[in-house]
Amino acid sequence: MEAYKQWVWRNREYVHSLGSFANGLTWLLPEKFSASEIGPEAVTAFLGIFTTINEHIIENAPTPRGLVESSGSDPSLSYPLLIAILKDLETVVEVAAEHFYGDKKWNYIFLTEAMKAVIRLALFRNSGYKMLLQGGETSNEEKDSDQSESQIRAGNLGRNLGPHSLGNQNRHNPWNLEGRAMSALSSFGQNARTTTTSSTSGWSRRIQHQQAVIEPPMIKERRRTLSELLSEKGVNGALFAMGEVLYIMRPLIYVLFIRKYGVRSWIPWAISLSVDTLGMGILANSKWWGEKSKQVHFSGLEKDELRRRKLLWALYLMRDPFFTKYTRQKLESSQKKLEPIPLIGFLTEKIVELLEGAQSRYTYISGS
Repeated sequence: MEAYKQWVWRNREYVHSLGSFANGLTWLLPEKFSASEIGPEAVTAFLGIFTTINEHIIENAPTPRGLVESSGSDPSLSYPLLIAILKDLETVVEVAAEHFYGDKKWNYIFLTEAMKAVIRLALFRNSGYKMLLQGGETSNEEKDSDQSESQIRAGNLGRNLGPHSLGNQNRHNPWNLEGRAMSALSSFGQNARTTTTSSTSGWSRRIQHQQAVIEPPMIKERRRTLSELLSEKGVNGALFAMGEVLYIMRPLIYVLFIRKYGVRSWIPWAISLSVDTLGMGILANSKWWGEKSKQVHFSGLEKDELRRRKLLWALYLMRDPFFTKYTRQKLESSQKKLEPIPLIGFLTEKIVELLEGAQSRYTYISGS
């Protein structure tokens, strides 16, 4: 396994490109959207899991010592990896359940969504109540300056006291005068050590041992608790936590009401949209409510995540009953208008076919 990890680390660009290409080809598999065809979805899931594991290996490549590490980034228990694997498997679960149990497939989809919700809640807690990026598949590691400045300073102090600090520092900026001078001193020191007599070898070993002791290991960032979040941000902290919990629980609530009222009912659709709107509104208020020191400040990654979540609202156009009553009619009307045009008519027909096929699967339009 270690040899395979080394190979992936050395060929990360090739592995990433190969995974993207293979996953793209799965959309061209025959009987892709047939309810009774489990084989193509199993192939898709296998390739997806294979790509996910490779991406996890790449993201957990060895890092230099002395860096700040999140307390929730232990690769032996990776919540993002578990979420990604579940998302790769959920379509196979849906297709198999529909083939063997018909409408009772929603019981198995509910179990899948419940597992994802539990893992995401655990990840939300384990990350120190940070916003989940990409549904928890991407680590939220962007640090605020006031949160990690002291930890980074401690790591830099330890590295500066290390035996090779002069050379390491000046490799980053070798063209300025100070850098050239320090590099020359470092080279002189290296030459001087190689010409020392054996009588000083014991002293050199003691100095190197002391420097190795001074050099710090990986510094782990302390995880923030819920009580600390509420104490620090007050009402805004509570609003932020509530908004994230609503985002995590929304797919589970949606499937729960589909089981009760059916997929053709407006009730699950409207409740899901209401939960999405409420959660986004709560997160927005946590940024502006109250004193400035109590406001929740979103990082660049978190602002991008909020924009991504708003874009996912477009999936409501693809969910029943809205799709059956409105979207499908618009698609078919557009297809008929463009059908006489060479090539464009053919491409439009294929696009409409893919959209209708994707709409028939909950997992493709769930946004979870």
